[in-house]
Amino acid sequence: MPKNKIVHILVIRLSAMGDVAMTVPVLSALVHQYPYLRITVLTRAFFAPIFAELPNTTIYEAHLKGKHRGLPGLWNLYRELKNQRIDVVADLHNVLRTQILRQLFFFSGIPFFRIDKGRKEKRALTRKRNKIFLPLKTTHQRYADVFGRMGLSVDLSNIALLSKKPPSDIILQLMGPKKLKWLGIAPFAAFPGKQYPLDLMEDIIGQIINTKRYKIFLFGGGDKEIRILDGWANTFQQTINIAGKLSLSEELNLISNLDVMLAMDSGNGHLAAIYGVPVITLWGITHPYAGFAPFGQVNANALLSDRERYPHIPTSVYGNVHPEGYQNAMRTISPNTVMERIDSLCGIT
Repeated sequence: MPKNKIVHILVIRLSAMGDVAMTVPVLSALVHQYPYLRITVLTRAFFAPIFAELPNTTIYEAHLKGKHRGLPGLWNLYRELKNQRIDVVADLHNVLRTQILRQLFFFSGIPFFRIDKGRKEKRALTRKRNKIFLPLKTTHQRYADVFGRMGLSVDLSNIALLSKKPPSDIILQLMGPKKLKWLGIAPFAAFPGKQYPLDLMEDIIGQIINTKRYKIFLFGGGDKEIRILDGWANTFQQTINIAGKLSLSEELNLISNLDVMLAMDSGNGHLAAIYGVPVITLWGITHPYAGFAPFGQVNANALLSDRERYPHIPTSVYGNVHPEGYQNAMRTISPNTVMERIDSLCGIT
């Protein structure tokens, strides 16, 4: 499609938070390189604050459990979107829902471009036998390629990331003035194979606090996780559990002011990366080679489980395939190694 005919792009990325956050560097590059474009992002209303700083970008709320549920709901959603005078659709999700929308847009003559998820090469990367252990194209580049096929080449080498925000009044009231290094820790993941052992994470927190150089902010959600985080916050000084206490906008305000984020292969790392915050990621049975590392991070920030002892890593793209005997893979990442990387990124020797 000739780029001079594109003015309004519908971008579809419905979930999950990390995948949604990974669209931000790409869309930032797109709207800065093509300032005449208007972008509408179809996503969950909860994610709207993630896109708030992007120029020429608005959110269209997908109510997938409400009025846009099921086939009738998708028909209604299509009719609503068609009224937005869309020139072209970029499907960065490529699931059943969006495939149905693709068919509907086809009949209206609106061009529809979808992401190539690279399923074949990802299967080769994660299989046990004849594994092809090579780095794949990043998800950010796969997003950018969708726009490239429209004729809108996106340069990811020079991107205006989101700006650091002055701490809001509610952040200052809850966190206090910034006299120490601010370290975010997001210790949980969707699957056990991606989650660092909690006893080792507690060891790391203890080491960090003993240096008297850091204030720690704990990120998570859900009743069970909040109870664990509350326990750590009550045990260690200068440690605050923010889970359930802030809106997403307020969490983003805090994240933008962190000196370092320590996370799993999970969403909080991607949120920090879009503000240019150094992100240390801990990898279990997944691996950065699958293309899901946070944007703009150096390789040294990805701390990996020992593949000599656990050669089938990565066993899956999402961490949901956990072979017998791999339960302790992440224990090969020592707390001391994590602590050394934190100090290094904060300029502490």
